[in-house]
Amino acid sequence: MNLDCSDIRDNKQSFDISALGSPISVMASEDHSPSPTMTNTTFTIDICKPLRKAKGIPKEEDCPNGSRVCGIQRLINTFENSTTFEAAIPIAGQYTLHGGTELDPQITRFKTSASPSDREKEGFRLQLHGQKYPNGKNGVMHRAVIEYLCQDKAEEKGERDLAARNKDDDDAEEEDHSATGEVAHDGHGGTLKYKDFALVDGTKVLSLEWLTKYACENPKGGDDSKAKGSHWGFFTWLIIIIFLATAAYLIFGSWLNYNRYSARGWDLVPHSETIRDIPYIFKDWMRRVLSTVQGGGSRGGYSAV
Repeated sequence: MNLDCSDIRDNKQSFDISALGSPISVMASEDHSPSPTMTNTTFTIDICKPLRKAKGIPKEEDCPNGSRVCGIQRLINTFENSTTFEAAIPIAGQYTLHGGTELDPQITRFKTSASPSDREKEGFRLQLHGQKYPNGKNGVMHRAVIEYLCQDKAEEKGERDLAARNKDDDDAEEEDHSATGEVAHDGHGGTLKYKDFALVDGTKVLSLEWLTKYACENPKGGDDSKAKGSHWGFFTWLIIIIFLATAAYLIFGSWLNYNRYSARGWDLVPHSETIRDIPYIFKDWMRRVLSTVQGGGSRGGYSAV
């Protein structure tokens, strides 16, 4: 099953996140104190299409073709000021060409979720599946779970105080470089936040939280566009009703004139004499208007003595 970013649908509700269809990265850091080392994992995600191979990177230091979510793990030694590649983790993707698993996207709309805590949110949860890593019997399955939260509602109701948390993260980034990279801006006013990367029921699950306007069921500006659409719909129906009423009147009137007066030709049309006089009435009215405009300076039609 493929994923159509322009129509993320669950329970008749559709979301269009195609604007978010480009690679975005968020980083998580794990400190190994008292050792002078830390592990940085950069999670790169492209929801709408497979990630492209990075140029100049060895094959073993990148995720396989078909990856939608990839984690690149590096060991940083602050004492030696060195960085060492550790792993390229294929978290989610379409790996059937390599004899692996399918992406198998699973969508859950929060408002129809079985969880009461989910129903308080607006948006949807997207699960993307991966394959075993590392290869072999010791490998574990991987999966990405991304919660797309409506930005308008989250900021309005203060769900988990997301706006304040993002500001705190930005401040922490400036004050403490060890907390760098846990929030990424998506270029559309939203933010992608790393939550966790842990073993859940035998599967290694990457949890992300994406705060975006594209997860709103009634986004700002949407009501206005709907209102415009409803106005256009009203006038369209009004024109159709007027047209049908006029046609019905002409047909019924013509039938009545034919049966009652044995009328033929133009005389079949109701009020045909009045309709024939319309051009002359309009011409006479235009003559009066022009006469009024041209003779506006006269005194009631009398000449001065």
